[in-house]
Amino acid sequence: MLKTLFVGLTLAASAAGFSLAAHAGYPERPIQAVIPWGAGGATDNVMRSLSPYVEKEVGGKLILSNRPGGTAVIGTTYVLGQQPNGYTLLLGAENPQLYPVLGLAQFDYGALHPINLIGQNVAVIATHADSPYNSMADLLAAARANPGTLRMGGAGAGALPSTVHAMINAVGELKVREVTFGGDGPGITALMGKHIDFMPLSLAAAKELIRTGKLKALAVVNAEEIPELPGVEPISKALPAIAEYLPWGPFWGVWVHKDTSEDIKQKLTAAYARAVASPEFQTFLKNYGAKSLNLSGDEASQYLQRWQSVTAWSMYKAKAVATSPDTLGIARP
Repeated sequence: MLKTLFVGLTLAASAAGFSLAAHAGYPERPIQAVIPWGAGGATDNVMRSLSPYVEKEVGGKLILSNRPGGTAVIGTTYVLGQQPNGYTLLLGAENPQLYPVLGLAQFDYGALHPINLIGQNVAVIATHADSPYNSMADLLAAARANPGTLRMGGAGAGALPSTVHAMINAVGELKVREVTFGGDGPGITALMGKHIDFMPLSLAAAKELIRTGKLKALAVVNAEEIPELPGVEPISKALPAIAEYLPWGPFWGVWVHKDTSEDIKQKLTAAYARAVASPEFQTFLKNYGAKSLNLSGDEASQYLQRWQSVTAWSMYKAKAVATSPDTLGIARP
C-alpha cells in the first residue's frame, strides 16, 4: 500500500512538473488578440497603443485581429470557443456585461477571466460642427418638439450610445430614431457628414475632433465639468436626476479563457499590469481623455459587478429592457 501511495505521489509530482515545464516558455508562439470591434474606434485605438508595451513585458508577439459584429458578441464568442491555452485573448470593452439583460447572449464577463481592466472613459454627447444645438437642453427641447425625428448614431443594443440613451430615458425623455453603425468610427464619419444629428461617444473617440472643431460637444455624461473639455456642461445640468447613475463610463479590458492554467494567467496579469503602468501608456491615456484603472483579480471582479448593476438597472427603469435584472442575479446598485 505504501509502495502504491509512493508511486501515485511520484506520478502526481511528475505531472505537475511537466505542466509547469510545458508553460515555462510561454509564450512560445504569437498570441492571438481579438478586438471585437472595428478598426479606428476607441477600443481598437487603446489596444493597439497598449500592445507594444505588453509584448515587451510578456516576451512575445501579439497578433491583433478585429472581429466585429453583434455588439461584440461575435468576437467574444470566438474567444470562448478557443482552447484554454493562453494563446487567444479578448481585448474588449464593457458590452458583454449587458448581454444577459438584453438577451444578446446567455453569458457575461463571468464566463472569462479578467487579466486587466485598463481604463475608464467618459461619454460625451456630440453633434456635427454646424448643428443648431449648443447644449443638451437644446437637444432635449428639439426631441420633445419633434419626437422620433432626430437621428441618433448607434452601434447596436448594449453599445455605448444605446446605453447612454437608456440612462437618459430613465430620468427624462429623448425619443429619437437610432441609426446603427459597426462602431464609433463609422458613426463619427456619418456624424461629420451630417447624415445623423448626434451620437453619444466615448471621449477617447471624440476628444480630438471636438478640440479641432470638427465635432461639437453638447454635454459630458458626468456630474461635473471635466478638465479635458472645459466649458462643456455636465449632463446633470439638463437632467439633474441622472446624477444617481454617475459616475459612469465605458471601459476597456483584457480577458482570457477561464480554464487557462494559473501560471499563464499570472504571467499575463503581471505583464499587463506593468504595461498599463508604463509612463508612456499613462501619458497616452491622459491625452486620450481616459482614467487609468489597472485592475485585476477581486478588484476587477468588483468593478465589473458594480458597473453591471448600475447600468442594467438604469436600462430596466427606462424600459429599454424587459427582463428585470434581479431575475438574472444582478443586484440593485
